[in-house]
Amino acid sequence: MAGLADRLARRLGLGDAVVIGLGAMIGAGIFAAPGPAAAAAGSWLLLGLVLAAVVAYCNATSSAQLAAMYPESGGTYVYARERLGGYWGFLAGWSFVVGKTASLSAMALTFGAYVAPGYARPIAVGAVVALTVVNYLGVEKTARLTRLIVVLVLATLAVVVAATWLGGSSSLGNLDRALPQGPYGVLQSGGLLFFAFAGYARLATLGEEVRDPQVTIPKAIPLALGLVVAIYAIVLGGALLAVGPTTLAQVPAPLVAAVEGSRWPTLATAVQVGAAVAAVGVLLSLLAGVSRTTLSMARRRELPGFLDAVHPTHRTPYRAELTAGAVVCAIVLAADLRGAIGFSSFAVLTYYGLANASAWTLTGDERRWPRWIAGLGVVLCGVLAVTLPPVAVLGGTVLLALGSLAWLLTRRARTPAP
Repeated sequence: MAGLADRLARRLGLGDAVVIGLGAMIGAGIFAAPGPAAAAAGSWLLLGLVLAAVVAYCNATSSAQLAAMYPESGGTYVYARERLGGYWGFLAGWSFVVGKTASLSAMALTFGAYVAPGYARPIAVGAVVALTVVNYLGVEKTARLTRLIVVLVLATLAVVVAATWLGGSSSLGNLDRALPQGPYGVLQSGGLLFFAFAGYARLATLGEEVRDPQVTIPKAIPLALGLVVAIYAIVLGGALLAVGPTTLAQVPAPLVAAVEGSRWPTLATAVQVGAAVAAVGVLLSLLAGVSRTTLSMARRRELPGFLDAVHPTHRTPYRAELTAGAVVCAIVLAADLRGAIGFSSFAVLTYYGLANASAWTLTGDERRWPRWIAGLGVVLCGVLAVTLPPVAVLGGTVLLALGSLAWLLTRRARTPAP
């Protein structure tokens, strides 16, 4: 056992950790979130990006400290249960399942919007069905495929940057000082753009894989987040200058519209392909993550015991995967992209608010970052969550309340997980 632990702890250096962080964060979210965020903040979109980045930093540092203490799968579902109590652990797990299910719907709609905007919903449903079958059969996304998708996404974003900044269409005249919804809109854009950082918590789970983790992880988190923020700022800044916030807010594929407004509109096809591939990659990994968290909660009887089943041949949580796929298809048919992103952000901000609250309870010997960072994370997660679109806040609150009620009603019937 000791030999295995040593081998994992000394495999990755600072550069490797930063690359893993980039790979976890740079994905399909940047292709989906600019439209809804621009509708909320207008030309002040980049201020919302800064807010999202600060929240992501607080969440990542809190998760990193907790992951070092509880090196087991489950994330905040485990941390909140251990630090705050059983109910808060359930709420974290329920928030994760609800939020990531909404994320799946948003990614499916993003795929449809970039492939064929006029047929976005049926294409999105088809993608979810196909990838649910892939996960059901146990075909998982490999590390090599992950790197390939990251390279493709970066290349696609480079095309956007080249077309918007160098394509002759950029103009300060496309901007204005108006705040469509006042300061509230900037806060809302921060919550919506938080969606584009999905996956950054992977940085927090590297404690057993890097050399000198107490030094490497504190360096890797700000480096990776800083690089991602810089990339996103260049992309969003170019899009704003190219077509303005109004156009970004009105079209289903905002980065395609930004490129189409340049002198090189034929490059828009490359952006469509890159966004579609990125969305497929996120769909594949998210379906696997949601189904496995669902299985873990079902084993504790915090979700219906029917979901506690592993396929005898494929060794996958097939009932959880089929259920997740069916729910995502239903959301895709009923919701729009802005609603799915808002709903996802509300639930995931709740999840990370509990991570920060858990980190707040750490003692001086247990923590690697100042306590006030966790406190700031709790406050900002709450502020951004309640300033999201009202429908997302109301729907998210109702679902969390229903989950809590079910947890209380079944409390006596539950048995500890084996």
